[in-house]
Amino acid sequence: MTVPRERRRAPLPVGTRGWLLVAIVACALAAWLALGLAPADLAPRRGGGAVLVDFLRGMVAPALDYESAAVPRGAQPLVLKVARAAWSTVAFAAAAMSLALAGGGALGLAASRAWWSREPAGGRSALARALRRAGATGAHAAVRALIAGMRSVHELLWAVLFLAAFGLNTFSAVIAIAIPYAGTLAKVFAEMLDETPPDSARSLRAAGATETQAFLFGLLPRALPDMSAYAFYRFECAVRSSAVLGFFGFPTLGYHMKLAADDLHYREVWTYLYALLAIVVLLELWSGALRRRVVIR
Repeated sequence: MTVPRERRRAPLPVGTRGWLLVAIVACALAAWLALGLAPADLAPRRGGGAVLVDFLRGMVAPALDYESAAVPRGAQPLVLKVARAAWSTVAFAAAAMSLALAGGGALGLAASRAWWSREPAGGRSALARALRRAGATGAHAAVRALIAGMRSVHELLWAVLFLAAFGLNTFSAVIAIAIPYAGTLAKVFAEMLDETPPDSARSLRAAGATETQAFLFGLLPRALPDMSAYAFYRFECAVRSSAVLGFFGFPTLGYHMKLAADDLHYREVWTYLYALLAIVVLLELWSGALRRRVVIR
């Protein structure tokens, strides 16, 4: 007697997605146990409650003038100081992103399989295809390894390295942000190019276009909207990274936050935090408007 197939192969009780969720929850529980996490650790220590209350009070009443009574004569107003720190923060981020976009764009093309799958003119023989396939595989792997190394090291670690090597200078901060951001942009750009539907490029090739022309005019323009949107997002991240680098001594918003926090001037800390928030919101509004006018059209 033969057993029906549906009896022999019973479906999983929770399904593939269910097992995936179970695995995620198990990994989370294992991480909690390995780190010894406990909600009781969030209870304020002696004197910590008063510090937390003072800090939260500054949130509803940020400082518009210096909290310290001993302000040097001729010191610039706090509002002007905040504005200059905000401008410096944006300038650091813009300089870093200009380098990251140039490097990430070039590496993103080199890291995409769509680029290496092209066939150059005059290279359609079996030997030429075999040599190109072998060289393309090695070059693609080398580029992917390079961008993985660039983005695997956080910008704070790059900043520590460059501070030790070159001292506290502006270019060190810019490069510290640009290197990991270029690696991240290259990875995402390459994936966007590889996931772009190739029908337009195929149509151009069928009409007589070269492989390079098909890539540049059939594939790349279709990926540009997503690439532009992601570049705008990374610029917002670069602004936050620029502010954090201020804790190393660079004259961004983070530098002034640290000085104010060391002096327990929490209202001033919130003034700088609100300035950073305003920058991020303005960048989001600007990037959204630019995408609607330029990219989406």
